[in-house]
This record gives sequence, structure tokens and C-alpha cells, in this order.
Amino acid sequence: MVFNNPGSVYVDDFHLIEQSISHYFPIIGFSDGDGGKEGSYFLVGDYNPHSFQELVKELDELGFVPFISPEGTYYKINLAKKQEKGKSKIHINVILLLATIGTTLFAGYYLGEGDMWQAVAFAVALLGIIGAHELAHFFAARKHGVDATLPYFIPAPTIIGTFGALINIKSPIPNRRALFDLGYSGPLAGFIVAIPVLLIGLKLSTVATNPEVSMVFVPPLIMQLFTYLVAPAANEGQVLLLHPVAFAGWVGILVTMLNLMPVAFLDGGHISRSFFSQKIHSFVSIVGIMITVVLGWYLMAALMVVIYFINKGHPGALDNVAPMDRNRKIIAVVIAAVFILCLSPYPFTQ
Repeated sequence: MVFNNPGSVYVDDFHLIEQSISHYFPIIGFSDGDGGKEGSYFLVGDYNPHSFQELVKELDELGFVPFISPEGTYYKINLAKKQEKGKSKIHINVILLLATIGTTLFAGYYLGEGDMWQAVAFAVALLGIIGAHELAHFFAARKHGVDATLPYFIPAPTIIGTFGALINIKSPIPNRRALFDLGYSGPLAGFIVAIPVLLIGLKLSTVATNPEVSMVFVPPLIMQLFTYLVAPAANEGQVLLLHPVAFAGWVGILVTMLNLMPVAFLDGGHISRSFFSQKIHSFVSIVGIMITVVLGWYLMAALMVVIYFINKGHPGALDNVAPMDRNRKIIAVVIAAVFILCLSPYPFTQ
């Protein structure tokens, strides 16, 4: 909820907020937003990260959350009402995890044509990738003092037995560096775990001549490389039949790619917003949706469109001014390379 104007029901709060801001920053003026998407904001004359941290603490006691961003030669401070945090219920995390273990075992049993060992291998590989992804988000949040839940795994009656997992961020993200870390940590961790899964799975895969197959993959670059290195060689007229573990590895690569799409509040969207303004981030989000469509993931693209329009922009971190350090810029280049290696067209049927 964005603070609207001093003539609203928050008139008393407005004067308290104005007084708090003036303790730390010289106020240049106040804008009611002229009905724009950004709402109203205070314009201040300078920026100091320590002063802003103190302002965050002071406004927290009043029930408000400030966001600071560049505005020409000045800086603007938007405000939102502080959201009440619900209490985490760990037993729900445990129940969902157990249910997802069950559904992924069933999916692995189907993919492994009744082989229970292949079912277990598939479930362990897939949940290992997804779990690493979400736990990396969780620990990145803890590192930056952001309140986050443990992963919620999502069981589903699909060919892989799950819709993945997620964590719930329950407090604002303090600065651009924290936003970047929260964005890249999950996909990178999932990708790292997916590498040995793919190598093992491709080594266990077999070749067959004119088999009956219902799904044909156009492998991403990383999978093409690993297939060349470790998979059994397929002669003319033969195809490589993926072992369930290799299929789990491909799913992990797919999850990495989709999460790295620079759209709205996806992981890639967090990365994009940590580097760019809200306006540029919105443009990049549209580009990400178009790439998803071109690759043939229409349902996911439709979901991205819904997320994009429902959220009406990404507010970024509380502090959108503090510069990004050199190491994170290098990591951003690595993440871009990972994204390219993971680009996966939708499988076709025959």
C-alpha cells in the first residue's frame, strides 16, 4: 500500500513521517504522484546509507517502510504501510515435503517403468536440485537479515510429481546487494547440483534403434556438452533414451532457466531490478516473457504475464541507491552465462 497524500486519513502520520525524514535528509519537496504508478514521495537533497538505515528503523516504529531511489540529481523516498508478519508453521513445511517425496517417487516409478531403484534415484536427484535452490535463497536471506520461511515443497500430479518449491520472504530487502544475492543464489545452487546429476544420468542412459518415444528433447547447450562427454554414442538411426536421473537433471536445468527469466518477481527479475530502475526493469520483463514464448513455454509465459500485471512493477530494495560492488558484477556475468547454457526449448511429441 503506497502512502497517498497529506490530505488523506494518514494526515497525522504524514507530519510524523516528514519530521522523521527531516532528521536525516534535507527535504526538497513532496509530490502526490499526479496519479502515476509510483504514488506520492518525498524529494530529498542527498543520500547517506547509514542515515537511511536509521530512518528505516525509525519509520518501522511508526508502521511504515521507506524506499529510496535516484531522481535526477536528487533522491525520492516512497513509503508503504508495514505488513504484518504471520507466524511460520514448520509442520506445514514437513507435511508438504513428505507429500512431495511421495509424488516424486510415484513419478520416478512411472518414468523408470516400474523400477523402484530408479524411482528413488529420480526423487533424490530432483528434490536435491530443488532443495538446494530454495535453501540457497533461505541462507542468502538470513545473511542479509531478511526474515524468510523454510522451503514449501509443492506436490503435484505431474510427470515429475511436483510444481517445485518456494520460500516466503516476510520482511523488506534492505539494499541492492541483498536483492541481487537473493536473486542469484537459488538458480546458481540448483545449477551446481544439476551438473553431477546430469553427468550421472547421461552415463546411465542407453541408446536404442527406432524406439517408441513420446517426447523428444532439443537439449540445452550444457546438456549437449555433457552428452558428448559421457553419454553412450548413438549411431545413425539410434536415439539416446534418458535415464530418470538424466531427466531429473534436465528438469533442474529447466527450472534454472525459467527462474532466471528477468521477469517481475522471479529470481531473474530480482537480479534485473538490483541493477536497473523500475522503468528499465519493466522493459526487461517484457523481453523475458517474449523469450519464454519463443522457446515454446506458453503456459509459463502466461503465468509470467499474470505476475507482471498483478504486481504492477518491482519496488526493488529499500535502498536502491547504494552501488553494486565489483564481485557481484562478475557474478552477474557468470549468471548470464549460466542462463544461456540453460536455454531449453519446449520438447516436441511424435
